[in-house]
Amino acid sequence: MKLVILDRDGVINQDRDDFVKNTLEWIPLDKSLEAVANLTQSGWHVVVATNQSGIGRGLFDVHALNAMHEKMHRLVNQAGGRIDAVFICPHTANDKCGCRKPMPGMVQDIAERFNVRLEGLPMIGDSLRDLEAIAAVGGQPILVRTGKGEKTLAAGNLPAGTLVFDNLFEAATHLIAG
Repeated sequence: MKLVILDRDGVINQDRDDFVKNTLEWIPLDKSLEAVANLTQSGWHVVVATNQSGIGRGLFDVHALNAMHEKMHRLVNQAGGRIDAVFICPHTANDKCGCRKPMPGMVQDIAERFNVRLEGLPMIGDSLRDLEAIAAVGGQPILVRTGKGEKTLAAGNLPAGTLVFDNLFEAATHLIAG
C-alpha cells in the first residue's frame, strides 16, 4: 500500500499565528486540493496527522474542528481526491503526551492502523516537528516551503535526508513519479 502522511495547517490549508479556529479561517492553499486528488488518483492513500492544541487551549472545540475537517473532506472530494483518515493530537506541549509531534506516537498509530511499514514512510510537513516525528521512526521527511516551511528551512537542523519542495503539489508530483 502506498500511503503518505500530510500535516494540515501550512501544507493543505493556510496557517495562522492565532490558530485556524473555524471553517471561515480554513482556506486551502493553492493547488493543495489538486495535489491530494493527484495522489488519490495515482493509488496513494492520504492520511492527515495534525497537532490541534487550540482544543487544549480552549480556542475552539471538537465541533469546530469536525466542521473544518468536513470542509476539507468536501473540497478534496470535489477536486477528485480522498483523505482516508485524520489523526489529531488535541494536547498542548505542557501535556507531554506521546501523540503530539515531534513525538512519533501519531505516526506509529497511523502505521499500525493502515498496516504499513514505518521505514521510508513519507510525511509532508512545514515544521521541524513534522519532520522529526517521521524521522524518529525511519520514515521519509518531506518539507514544503508553504506555511512555516521557509522559516523551518532557514533555521536549518533538518533531519538527514529531508526532501524540500515549494508546495504540496510539487511534493505530490515527486511521490507519484516514484
